[in-house]
Amino acid sequence: MSANTTLFAERKISTMPPLPDYTLTERPSLISGVPDYVVQLTLPVIAYWVVSLFFHVLDECDLFPQYRLHTPAEILKRNKVSRYEVVRDVVLQQIIQTVFGVGLAYFDPPEMIGREDYDVAVWASRLRTVQSYVPAVLQTLGIDSFQLASNLNKSFPVAASVVAGGIYDTTTFSVWELQAAKAIYWVLVPLVQFTVAVCIVDTWQYFLHRAMHMNKYLYTTFHIRHHRLYVPYAYGALYNHPVEGFMLDTLGTGLAYLLTGMTVQQGMWLFTCSTIKTVDDHCGYAFPWDPLQHITSNNAAYHDIHHQSWGIKTNFSQPFFIFWDRFLNTAWTGGDVSARYERDRIAAQRKLDADASSSAANITNAPATDVAHALEQAAASRQQVLDDPKVDGKVVIQQEIEEERDAKAQVAKRSTRRMTSGFDPKTISDRVSSSLHGRSAVLTV
Repeated sequence: MSANTTLFAERKISTMPPLPDYTLTERPSLISGVPDYVVQLTLPVIAYWVVSLFFHVLDECDLFPQYRLHTPAEILKRNKVSRYEVVRDVVLQQIIQTVFGVGLAYFDPPEMIGREDYDVAVWASRLRTVQSYVPAVLQTLGIDSFQLASNLNKSFPVAASVVAGGIYDTTTFSVWELQAAKAIYWVLVPLVQFTVAVCIVDTWQYFLHRAMHMNKYLYTTFHIRHHRLYVPYAYGALYNHPVEGFMLDTLGTGLAYLLTGMTVQQGMWLFTCSTIKTVDDHCGYAFPWDPLQHITSNNAAYHDIHHQSWGIKTNFSQPFFIFWDRFLNTAWTGGDVSARYERDRIAAQRKLDADASSSAANITNAPATDVAHALEQAAASRQQVLDDPKVDGKVVIQQEIEEERDAKAQVAKRSTRRMTSGFDPKTISDRVSSSLHGRSAVLTV
């Protein structure tokens, strides 16, 4: 046995370096004079309205109409709630979540700092412990770890120390151990915390959201309010019943924050990112250059299907990923939806034109209507639904017909209260609906 081999073989695993002492002090605020919990609660509210305002400007100025999922006419004629009611309920939900956050902050002890170097050293000691198992692993492969360490010692001393089982000449941690420990502590652990928190939020919201649709009491008492927005827009993202808003958003993200042991400043990222993602999912635009709409597959186009009468029992996932929809087979499988969207655009524009005609008003920026093309698309779309092997196409189409019939009955009730002389919006709606379904009626049942 060579001298170097003897040296490694005779050494005992070096004593674990001592962990440093530390003194705890209260964490200084991110913004001087403003407690971190105030920033944590304020940032999501600011982000909500800033991002919403951006999309609202796009709506009002009719910018990028080629990327809109719905026309202005649909927003006016299909939604069953006023913009004032939406803003009112969103502000109410934000007040509730802020009060809840202040309550949690009141009972939370102040965050302390000062043990960061100690925690990094703990991770370094864990790395040293892992190294101690290397010789045993190599032995199972028939490799003499000490001989290998001796061969590596001259050119690769760090690798030699690792192969030998964490034997170092110094009584402190090596440079690579401390660097790796810092990367784990400052980057990997926060990334894992954020990822787990996102999964908790997605899981909580999926199952609660799905329950809101499967249970008639929960839907009619709470969740139906959110679905008065058949055409979602950005600042309607948090338009909910206050109880649902608290359970779905406030409590869900709060649990994710607490269960993952995040700091207050980490919570700022979680709450703000969740808010921005929720707004983006309701923005009504399918932008090819919006990173939030491509990273997770859960985007405005995906969630918009859930807001339509024919897709309301699908696409429950929100706000980040869609793994639960895929795993539990609740993602939309009805094929191409372009014909359905075109049909809704035509019907809404006809209603708006009829309203304008009755009041001698002029319609500007009205999209062109190609009824013949829409009828062809509708027929092709229905046939695609019938051909889909994963669903019973006849059942899907029949459910759609029943949903439209119910919606038409509700429109008729409202129309009798606001009908003007010489104009019956129900008649126009019937004409449009009958023309759109006439050519493809043979496909229904």
